Amino acid sequence: MKLERLVSIIYKLLNNKVLSASMLAEEFQVSQRTIYRDIDVICAAGFPVVSYQGMHGGYGIMDGYKMDKSLLGSYDVDSLITVLSSLATVFDDERAQGTIERLQTIGPEHQSPSLSVNLETRRAEPDALRHLRTGITKRKIVRFDYINANNERTTRDMEPMWLHFKYSNWYVYGFCRARQDYREFRLSRMMNLFLTEDSFQPHQAAPKEAAISTTEWHDQLRNVVIRVGPEALAEAMDQFHQADKQFHADGSMTMQIPVYKPLEARWLWSILLGFGSGAEVLEPFALRGILKKQLQKTLQLYEEV
Repeated sequence: MKLERLVSIIYKLLNNKVLSASMLAEEFQVSQRTIYRDIDVICAAGFPVVSYQGMHGGYGIMDGYKMDKSLLGSYDVDSLITVLSSLATVFDDERAQGTIERLQTIGPEHQSPSLSVNLETRRAEPDALRHLRTGITKRKIVRFDYINANNERTTRDMEPMWLHFKYSNWYVYGFCRARQDYREFRLSRMMNLFLTEDSFQPHQAAPKEAAISTTEWHDQLRNVVIRVGPEALAEAMDQFHQADKQFHADGSMTMQIPVYKPLEARWLWSILLGFGSGAEVLEPFALRGILKKQLQKTLQLYEEV
């Protein structure tokens, strides 16, 4: 613990011009006398620590002293700092913040960042990610209520294994004790999540791959063709940016989107209905009928208006 504190103090001194003993003592939850001893040890190890007197005095590293930058290039360091900064914010991770401070000492000076990453999402449970990460690292079971794709609500006990960030959402993968199998859960559908005191040991059997085979996937792919009006171009391109696009003289656009089982893809229905009158499905014809039924159900909710 002392060694870890000493290393952290060194990097803090490298990243700050002057730090007072009281500030360091408060951050590391030790006495100022301990900090004085730590500084003596750091000096004895060969680091040129300078003592500054006065009201704004404290400790700093001699001007011109820099750590060796040969291990990582400036591009590598800049990218690592950017990603770690986002993770430190999302998880409120002090260890990640410590790594950032160490990287900053070998990073490029006076250089504006060329990359920005934001992993924040609209989560119903603000502490869910932190609880899940703790469950993964400490092998603790998590319990939560979940709404599945069929809109059924269940309570699950899970042995979390890892977290994913994909499709602009966070997911957790692990062993579901209710199903006695590996499952993936989307955080936006999780409620009342908390960390239990029960520990678990990893299963000997490898996790099963839930992925659909490539052959089955291609066999079930169907092209969905929509015509998008000029007022919905930006939204449609945000949603289907990899689709084939054809622009027309009147300002509209035709998009061809390959979708796995589109007549069962409720996520696709929601997006298409969200365009309102800004987009019309041209193919497949059966999908037009599905959307019409969905609209009729919605209209029934507002018959009295």
